[in-house]
Amino acid sequence: MRNSLALSPQELTKKRRGILRIASRSLFAFGVLALAYASFLFADAHLYQAEQIQLLEKPSPSERGLPVPPPLAEGGVLGEISVPRLQLDAVVVQGDSPADLDRAVGHLSNSALPGEQGNVALAAHRDTFFRPLRNIRVGDEIKFKTRKRSFDYVVESMEIVTPADVSVLEPSTGHDLTLLTCYPFHYIGSAPKRFVVFAREIGRTSSSPPN
Repeated sequence: MRNSLALSPQELTKKRRGILRIASRSLFAFGVLALAYASFLFADAHLYQAEQIQLLEKPSPSERGLPVPPPLAEGGVLGEISVPRLQLDAVVVQGDSPADLDRAVGHLSNSALPGEQGNVALAAHRDTFFRPLRNIRVGDEIKFKTRKRSFDYVVESMEIVTPADVSVLEPSTGHDLTLLTCYPFHYIGSAPKRFVVFAREIGRTSSSPPN
């Protein structure tokens, strides 16, 4: 009787091809699912940004007779940040949880708020909202617009640090803004470093959304 484990070269080749066919189909299906999920996240973030920017341009909830949400609730919208030269424009929310950063720029809860003395720290993903920062320059203008005021900043310096270096988030005695994202920008996977932009406030104006 022939040993069932002793396959001919032709049978081994056929078996290998079958395994490779199954593996390739599985990888293709995984790729399709991953692409669909990434597309969903992109579409959801784009829709969220558009909706929130429209709301920021309208009168405040109190002016419309609606309940006013807690200003510092996790995920609550603080305002809108823009870097005109880079065409960067994004909504800023309170908190930096994964869910927050999937949809917007996150304000680090322990940092100062716009208008307060200290260091306003904002974080976002390098492959979404803060990707344009790869082309940031000293002297670039940054705007942070809230419902009540608009704050103008100018970029003073950039730095690349390790994730363990939290000195970039230390409070300051002025009115400063710090932007953080992962680095390198084109790195595949979890990036090993952080790209930091330092800016200082140079002016502020009242912001009155149209009725």
